[in-house]
Amino acid sequence: MTVTAFAPETEERFALARQVADAVLFEGYVLYPYRASAAKNRLRWQFGVLVPPGWGAECEEHDFQHTECLMEPKAGATLSVEVRFLHARRRTVQRARPDGGFDTVPELRLEDRVLMPWDEGGEERVEVVASVDELLGDGVTHPFRLPAREDTEPVVDEDGRAVGRLVRRCEEISGAVRLSARELDGPYRTVRLTAVIENTSDWTPPEGRGADREAALPRSLVATHLLMALSAGSFLSMTDPPEWAKGAVAACRNLHTWPVLAGEPGRADLVLSSPIILQDHPAIAPESPGALYDATEIDEILALRTAALTDEEKREARGTDERAAAVIDLADSMPPEVLERLHGAVRSLREVTGPGPAAPDGGFPDEHGVMRPDTPWWDPASEEGFDPARDRVVVEGRSVGQGSRVELHPGLRRTDAQDIFLRGRTAKVEAVLHDVDGGVHLAVTVEGDPGADVRREQGRFLYFQPDEVTPLEDDV
Repeated sequence: MTVTAFAPETEERFALARQVADAVLFEGYVLYPYRASAAKNRLRWQFGVLVPPGWGAECEEHDFQHTECLMEPKAGATLSVEVRFLHARRRTVQRARPDGGFDTVPELRLEDRVLMPWDEGGEERVEVVASVDELLGDGVTHPFRLPAREDTEPVVDEDGRAVGRLVRRCEEISGAVRLSARELDGPYRTVRLTAVIENTSDWTPPEGRGADREAALPRSLVATHLLMALSAGSFLSMTDPPEWAKGAVAACRNLHTWPVLAGEPGRADLVLSSPIILQDHPAIAPESPGALYDATEIDEILALRTAALTDEEKREARGTDERAAAVIDLADSMPPEVLERLHGAVRSLREVTGPGPAAPDGGFPDEHGVMRPDTPWWDPASEEGFDPARDRVVVEGRSVGQGSRVELHPGLRRTDAQDIFLRGRTAKVEAVLHDVDGGVHLAVTVEGDPGADVRREQGRFLYFQPDEVTPLEDDV
């Protein structure tokens, strides 16, 4: 086994995958409104936190990640692994005294920012390269250690005078990467790869303090994930494997992480194992203006809300973290054409070869060259034989149509909790509808609903399938 820099070709493949991996690494790093004082930014680091074993026993977080996936390596193939995580740096703020000393303070107010205590995240990488043959033997273990360190950064005001300093301290972290592989029985040469990342730090909470997450975080691997690349061969998709491999995929154990194919679409020689469940070949939307660190929000809304922060709120955000300051600057400087680009994009269109179908009468191409007719591509009202007001369907041997009374029994397939409140209610059938897949739906209004007349006038009905209703009377 060797631990070395990656080959240029491998590094190039990793560079593409890191675009998504960075989004995983910094997901939730700092949330809107990007201020240290905001309640949502007081409980930090929610994804992929590997805590010291001595503290993990007292909480529900874990000290390891366990990845298993399938690969088909070629002869002489090597596996390159990059473990990525954040190392929390605890930052304190100190004000300069006239005598040359410093006092720790809760904040330091400057003209352009307000500095406050904060945990920054420094990106760390552990790289391991091993041949597949080594993994098939006893496997390989690569221990690593990050020493404790402390540094200071002077703080100067707008006139260049030293008014304080920032003190950053990192605690020691130790861990290990364990890699092994085993060939599976079968007609194909398939190998199950196991990759385990562990926090092996010997730190334990001080006596009398009990479980203290704030004390454990600087000694934890935060947002831990890994990239794995084969020099020759391919991985199998864990979400959409070939039929012959589904049993072997189901037998893989993935604990606190999930592997997906990554990198360039169409290739299968790179895997991203992440604490956030992704689909194969995840990608950053090209419209995204930059990292906003809050993927639970929509970029357009987040950018608008950030730009609308008050000047005082922006000062505090700029003093919270360099990455938060970059988000504020991005929102303030975003040109209208970039903001307009965030409004939405069509992803379902794809190129085809050869001439397209002739445009229908009155049809016209949209901005993507797709023909859009003046009328819908299928209009049930224009189809002979379909009439929602007159059509009927047989339910439990009875003919049901417009005007029929039924009792509602929403099926188990429904996921809307409001359907539960309609169970046993009586309703009036307003129309019988047929969809393009041949399904039948009953449009109904609930009896006793004071808004039934308004719903009927606007055509806003509730919809049930025939097996979800019981007829209450025969039609005359």
